[in-house]
Amino acid sequence: MKTFNILLKSINDVKDFVNIVNKYDFDVDLTSGRYIVDAKSIMGIFSLDLSKPIKVEVHSDSADDFINEIKSFIVD
Repeated sequence: MKTFNILLKSINDVKDFVNIVNKYDFDVDLTSGRYIVDAKSIMGIFSLDLSKPIKVEVHSDSADDFINEIKSFIVD
């Protein structure tokens, strides 16, 4: 499992992120505060506080292609 933070600044960022996540078979969870949502759910993402970085948990050991695709959203 890999964990890092992302920042989704706009509606288009959320849409692009969900489209990328849905290409992959493994599960990806987003955590904001005490809420955890499925990263493949656009409605779930909009229920989070998008003004702060969101923790991403990728449930796969071979997620390098996925991480490369979402590199523009990753923050430290």
